[in-house]
Amino acid sequence: MARGRFGDVEPICRVLTGHDCKIAPSTYYAAKKRAEPSARRVRDAALKELITEVHETNFRVYGARKVWRELHRRGHAVARCTVERLMHELGVTGAVRGKKIITTIPDSSVERAPDLLDRKFVAPAPNRCWVADFTHVKIWSGIVYVAFVVDTFSRRIVGWSAATSKETRLVLDALDMALWQRDRDEHPHQRGKLIHHSDAGEYTSREYRTLIRELSLRQSMGRTGSCCDNAAAESFSGC
Repeated sequence: MARGRFGDVEPICRVLTGHDCKIAPSTYYAAKKRAEPSARRVRDAALKELITEVHETNFRVYGARKVWRELHRRGHAVARCTVERLMHELGVTGAVRGKKIITTIPDSSVERAPDLLDRKFVAPAPNRCWVADFTHVKIWSGIVYVAFVVDTFSRRIVGWSAATSKETRLVLDALDMALWQRDRDEHPHQRGKLIHHSDAGEYTSREYRTLIRELSLRQSMGRTGSCCDNAAAESFSGC
C-alpha cells in the first residue's frame, strides 16, 4: 500500500488493505481512539468471571454444557456456543471420562503420499476432490467407528460405512460406496483427475493403496498431527 495515500498508518491497516479489505484509515483510527470497550467485550468479561466461578465451585470438572446449564439456572441467558468460546479463551475444560480414543496411528515405515491440496478444498466440479476420514461414536454397548468420503465441490457425503473395529475394511467400504453412488447417479469419476485426500493410518494400508492405484485416483495426505490439513473432513467429524 502506498505511504503517500494513507500516511503513517498502523500495520494492521496495511494488512487488511493488502488482503483487499476495503477499510478507510479513518475507520481504523476511530476504533483505536474509542475510549470505552464495546458492549460485547464488557459482557464477555462479566461472563468470564461467572464461568470461572462455576468451574471452580464444581471442582473444575464441569464442561461447557454443564457450565451453560448452571448459568441458566442462575438466571443468565447465554448461548452455549458463547460459553464454549469463553471457556476456550480462559483455557479451562471439563473432566473427560474414560479412555481417549485414538483413530489415526501413523506408520513411519510407510511412504506417505504428498499433500496435493495444501489446504485448498475448493473444487471446480464434482469428482475432482474427495476428502476421507473416520471418527468414533460412543453408544451404550461401546464404540462404533464411522468412515466417510466427502466431495468438496458440493460438500455431499458420497460414501460412508460403520463398524465396531477400525480395520482397513471400514475405510474401504466407504470408498466403495462413494464409487457406487456416483456410478448410480451416472456421474462416474474420470481416471487420473480425482484427488483422494485423507490422513494416514488405515489409508496407508496395502489394500487401500492398491485400490487407489487400480482406480487411477491421485492420493493425497496431510501432515501428521495437523487436523487443518484435512479440515474439510475434520469439520464434519468435529475435530
